[in-house]
Amino acid sequence: MADTEGLGPEQLATYFVLMESVSLLQHAVEQQLRADGDLSYVQFQLLARLTDAQGQLTMTELADGVVYSRSGLTYQAGLLEKAGLVTRGPSPDDERATLVTITDAGRQRVDQVLPGHVEVARRLLFAPLSGEDVRALGDVMTRVRDHMRAEPPRSAAARARRRDG
Repeated sequence: MADTEGLGPEQLATYFVLMESVSLLQHAVEQQLRADGDLSYVQFQLLARLTDAQGQLTMTELADGVVYSRSGLTYQAGLLEKAGLVTRGPSPDDERATLVTITDAGRQRVDQVLPGHVEVARRLLFAPLSGEDVRALGDVMTRVRDHMRAEPPRSAAARARRRDG
């Protein structure tokens, strides 16, 4: 039987303040990325993940790491490729996989937008917090993220649905 109780007042207030804070931060980040590097937030996420992964990931790995639709991810990767910031090609290890590789221009674009990105995060997210607050927030949000990510990755879930359907 589904839980029809709803959220308590404290849970509801926490939910709304979290969602509003995330929206405000994401809006500011989007503005900064557009102004400093003509990138969307999703494009920045893709480039940053590729940089962090030593420059190369499969489309499935990117899809599992970025909260975005597959078709949208393919479209965004295409825009980045057209701009010369990534290349895409077949994987030598798995003919079904497409590898996305960040280019030198893509790394330069990340370097270009990163100082402003850090400034926005510092000013809007971290300025009102103490070191203890940052640790507590990090601990709480890590537990929440890990709980949410405990379900199968979206790419695996989509394949399972297609097989069963």
